[in-house]
Amino acid sequence: MTQQQTWSQRFESVLHPAIARFNASINFDIELIEYDITGSQAHAKMLAHTGIISLEEGEKLVSGLEQVRQEYRQGNFHPGIDAEDVHFAVERRLTEIIGDVGKKLHTARSRNDQVGTDTRLYLREQIQQIRQQLRDFQAVLLDIAEQNIETLIPGYTHLQRAQPLSLAHHLLAYFQMTQRDWERLGDVLRRVNISPLGCGALAGTTFPIDRHYSAQLLNFDAVYENSLDGVSDRDFAIEFLAASSLIMVHLSRLSEEVIFWASEEFRFVILKDSCATGSSIMPQKKNPDVPELVRGKTGRVFGHLQALLVMMKGLPLAYNKDLQEDKEALFDSVNTVKACLEAMTILLREGLEFRTQRLAEAVCEDFSNATDVADYLAAKGVPFREAYNLVGKVVKTCIASQKLLKDLSLEEWKQLHTAFETDIYAAISPRQVVAARNSYGGTGFSQISTALSHARSQMTT
Repeated sequence: MTQQQTWSQRFESVLHPAIARFNASINFDIELIEYDITGSQAHAKMLAHTGIISLEEGEKLVSGLEQVRQEYRQGNFHPGIDAEDVHFAVERRLTEIIGDVGKKLHTARSRNDQVGTDTRLYLREQIQQIRQQLRDFQAVLLDIAEQNIETLIPGYTHLQRAQPLSLAHHLLAYFQMTQRDWERLGDVLRRVNISPLGCGALAGTTFPIDRHYSAQLLNFDAVYENSLDGVSDRDFAIEFLAASSLIMVHLSRLSEEVIFWASEEFRFVILKDSCATGSSIMPQKKNPDVPELVRGKTGRVFGHLQALLVMMKGLPLAYNKDLQEDKEALFDSVNTVKACLEAMTILLREGLEFRTQRLAEAVCEDFSNATDVADYLAAKGVPFREAYNLVGKVVKTCIASQKLLKDLSLEEWKQLHTAFETDIYAAISPRQVVAARNSYGGTGFSQISTALSHARSQMTT
């Protein structure tokens, strides 16, 4: 089949070879082949169901398409540039297998609604897989959190020591981020799972098709109400890329923290050999390649989102060839998100060890309990702002004398304010500082236990 025959006798000459290569999408949209076959089988059944073709012809189309599927799975079907795209490749091979009946497959259908259907079938499956990966990632977070309810870690604002936290509380923050990711993908899935099949090129078809029947065969929840919208809509793809970008934001933020924690300056975690690499010239080094790569790959997903937004902003209705550009963006984003989720799940489960002794030391070597001194005074009736200013002066004095708050004698405390008693030492101990923050959603140990129970229940919905 020549490039001329691919379309119609309207054309008098074949495409220039370079233009043929430029125009073709078979090199990447072959990713859609099984979805194309599944959608085509549903379309063939619909054609037979409505009497547009005979039942025998419908059965022949369906079985022939299944043979194409098996040939592809077995590695015996390798369409080239001359096929232009996956849709023509499948139809051409089908016709080779079953003869002229194969030419009836494209009745009442356009590549415009066909590719829209294939892309939605592909993305529907990928979203379900990514949501399961998010659940696996969350399960690891919860397992580590449950083992570290009373493990303390410095909490930061502006990357400055702020207040000590339960390590479990810190990890549960990422659980909640990924819970939103899981829910967000569920919302996207509802708008992905709408069938454009039967919209035709842009205006529908003169054939008595049953769009709801084919949609039901493909497990779509609904059909597009407007044929123009059905073939030109890529909102669902943009929404998916936006949701994917947020997944990558959350993975990148955790990656950044792991990189800090593994440094000699922090020494909060040990990188295990199974998830780290070394230097080619510095034998002592162990590099956090996994989180660094996740952090780096985040930009490519952001880029794909921006590319689709820019592509769509100027497209008139209905289908335009520009829309071919959505495939590589979607495929690469799906592969990147899935790979990063897998790698980070393995890193957390097998590649990190928290240095609990170092963490215990870290929460005792700063002034992150200063707020608790102010709270202590406020609880004894001193106005908070007055207490706040007083403690600021205390910290300044301590820094000048190279002391921490825990190093002050009771006499020194009383010189600062008569409200101080011996219980001040218990009040500013790191463990008590954490335990006392028992407001809903706080880092207090009893709150963490409640939060873990709630998180486990969220995993079952």
